Amino acid sequence: MYIMGRKAAVLLPSVERKLSQFGNQLKMARLRRHISVQLVSERAGISRATLWAIEKGSPSVSIGSYAQVLLAIGLIDDLLLVAQDDELGRKLQDLNLPVGKRAPKVKKHE
Repeated sequence: MYIMGRKAAVLLPSVERKLSQFGNQLKMARLRRHISVQLVSERAGISRATLWAIEKGSPSVSIGSYAQVLLAIGLIDDLLLVAQDDELGRKLQDLNLPVGKRAPKVKKHE
């Protein structure tokens, strides 16, 4: 799929729903803080149209623009919560640990 000379990502419906939810959560956070679209777009260095696209969860907006909006509304540290506790990854990693090997002996000091 091409949009204006650029290849567009084809997303699964579940991913589209997550992006839409993420955009809506950003919008609600902005509204709860009583920050206008104009002010957030100025702080983030993006156009109002780009902010509206972000608040709709558009996949065509760069992750950097999403991060700038998080910064503008005071939630940039929340970006670090993504994959912070990777439970599945840890389980997979544990499956690859060596089995049946003893821990090294601790030398006793006399």
